[in-house]
Amino acid sequence: MAKKAAGRTRALFCDLLNLPRGKYVPKKIAAGGSIGFARGAFAVSYDRDLLTIPGCGYYDGLPDMELVLDEERRKSWQTGTEIALGNLYVGDEPFGLCARSQLIRTMEEWKALGYMPMVGLETEAYLFQRDEDGVWRPYDTPGAFVYGTGPANDPRGVMDEIWETAYKMDLPIESMNGEYDNGQFELTLCFDEPLKACDDAFLLRTMSREIALKHGLLLTYLPKPIPDRGGSGLHVNFSFNNSESENVVAPDKELSDLAKHSMAGLIHHHQGLAGLLATTVNSYERLGPGSMAGYWANWADDHRLVTTRCSTKSPKSARLEHRMADCATNPYLAVTSVLQAAKLGFEAKYPLQPAEDLDGMENVRERRHVPSALDKAMDALDKDVKLRSAVGELLCDAMLFLKRDEFKRLLGKSVDEVRDYYLPFI
Repeated sequence: MAKKAAGRTRALFCDLLNLPRGKYVPKKIAAGGSIGFARGAFAVSYDRDLLTIPGCGYYDGLPDMELVLDEERRKSWQTGTEIALGNLYVGDEPFGLCARSQLIRTMEEWKALGYMPMVGLETEAYLFQRDEDGVWRPYDTPGAFVYGTGPANDPRGVMDEIWETAYKMDLPIESMNGEYDNGQFELTLCFDEPLKACDDAFLLRTMSREIALKHGLLLTYLPKPIPDRGGSGLHVNFSFNNSESENVVAPDKELSDLAKHSMAGLIHHHQGLAGLLATTVNSYERLGPGSMAGYWANWADDHRLVTTRCSTKSPKSARLEHRMADCATNPYLAVTSVLQAAKLGFEAKYPLQPAEDLDGMENVRERRHVPSALDKAMDALDKDVKLRSAVGELLCDAMLFLKRDEFKRLLGKSVDEVRDYYLPFI
């Protein structure tokens, strides 16, 4: 008789590089409620150099932090394993580099204003396969097409297995389909409260990459893995419920003042947001005019060539959609940043500029846009004092240090060299 796999807990947290850091521990250890880690986990670059990241205690012996586990355990895709998520603490205080903790704080701040944000995340990714020389090449799908389903888009059935695994894990998939280019897929999650939505996105990304690797394939969420093909984004859809659980984005099919001021906040902080939503050198290969990504500081109703797209046709399902982020970004950080910029606009009653009414492909009215590269995005974030304070000073300081170092490492590298640097991790 086959021996059953020993029960274990996989304790996970998402770092600022969007890596699923964690430990396997016996369930009885996890039952104690917390797992220790070195703060230096946040100070390690993709190529494993230890950096003097603010908050990590580099000159203090890289002391501990505690992952305080949620009581709820999540189902895993691994046999005999449960998943435990949680928040990082130093002493009795939430650790300032824990984006999940910052998201919880953001939710509480919105609730104090009388609203509960609701979030739905759209993720996009490419499948790659190894050629005979061991080089990662795009997935061979000669019959694929946009909005494609079935074997023409996924001849090896990898996305089918991801769907089935998500179902068994209680991950609420809203839809999956072939995206614009061969081997590219969209994986959309259902709306939920922000913490649940981000937990689901974090687990979906981790699970889907591991399922693909089991098939000898690489599922990459890199924003622009193939220079002459479409980019992959992380679209942050959100709405607000009042105390009666009513959606207040467009209750009479017209944008509410809350929605208008929230969009104005996103537009006002557009350039600083790039440093929190487009966090790799490769991200700026995706962000450009006419790219159906979040390039211009603009908005419109049901227009895919603007950064903030709104939908007002149904009061129940009305939403705002921010299209700048990509899946190289920690999802908790992405949602925190969008909700905090929206809150800044709401609290200060920023006026909303006129909607974009040109095609967006070749003609736009707005001239402000995202910075042209990661270093300039970090400079814009550094200068945006209000946004930095809202998101979390220590977290923003760490991002500035980490990403400026990353930019220097990749300065002068070719597009392919930059892609290969990130590919194993994103």
